[in-house]
Amino acid sequence: MAMTALNESRARSRRVLTLAVAITGTILLAELVGGILTNSLALMSDAGHMASDLGALGLSLGALWLATRPASQRRTYGFHRAEVLAALINSLILMGIAGYVFWEASRRFGDPPDVHSGPLLAIATIGLAANVASAALLYRKRSDSLNVRSAYLHVLGDGLSSVGVMAAGLIMLVTGAFIVDPIISVFIGVLILAGSFRITWETTQVLLEAAPPGLSIGDIQRAMLETEGVTGIHDLHVWTVTSGFVSLSGHVETDQGRDQHDILVNMRRLLAQRFGIEHATIQMESTALHEELEACCGVDSEEGTSEHAAFHT
Repeated sequence: MAMTALNESRARSRRVLTLAVAITGTILLAELVGGILTNSLALMSDAGHMASDLGALGLSLGALWLATRPASQRRTYGFHRAEVLAALINSLILMGIAGYVFWEASRRFGDPPDVHSGPLLAIATIGLAANVASAALLYRKRSDSLNVRSAYLHVLGDGLSSVGVMAAGLIMLVTGAFIVDPIISVFIGVLILAGSFRITWETTQVLLEAAPPGLSIGDIQRAMLETEGVTGIHDLHVWTVTSGFVSLSGHVETDQGRDQHDILVNMRRLLAQRFGIEHATIQMESTALHEELEACCGVDSEEGTSEHAAFHT
């Protein structure tokens, strides 16, 4: 049932992303041509940011399709991580674009070229309208997927940069101070970097299989220990496979005098209802079995961080 809901969410995200791709592609062409004709770095950097948006949206769209492919014997989780990889690639592309904008702006500070401010202002206004439309489409789906959120931040950042380009165009139109063009470009570069660092951090945590934000392994351990019949827990791991898909694995020592089936059902219900973890792999074992495994197979429940150490009642 959880996977069905995840696939339905992905289908809705694909429809939204397809519309955003169409809008972004159209405005990208207009800004690129306009930047060349007006000789504006701010407008061309905004076009570059929009090109990254188009690439991000396309990459996100492809990753969503790939993530729906079935699992195989070689890839037992299927392609769920494709969404996370797409988000990471998007963030790295953003960093590259920001670096180029900073480099080009540094060249223009010493000798700012003339900019055709009127056409610049008109094209930036159209670009802002397109970004607002795309951001509105992605807004409701941004919390469903790290991949979609990275695309949303691309579009949102580009919308803010369009505002900066409009401000630059207006100032240059009124005052003729063309130095504003590279200054606004640096501002756009900072916005690009801010969004990219955040997504890079989040995707790195997923790839490192860190515990998902908002979930405490300590709280989960204590709740599991409260389940009737559970005497100890060790080797407990919680990680994110992809957005909306959290997995758990662990070894649970139980009172062998109690019904093992009931213990397992109660624990799975607890994990799903209290923590939203519906994909759990739990190895039930007696204390004697655990001690035997430690002796014969080198299993050390106390090894590792305190998060993964053994807990007993």
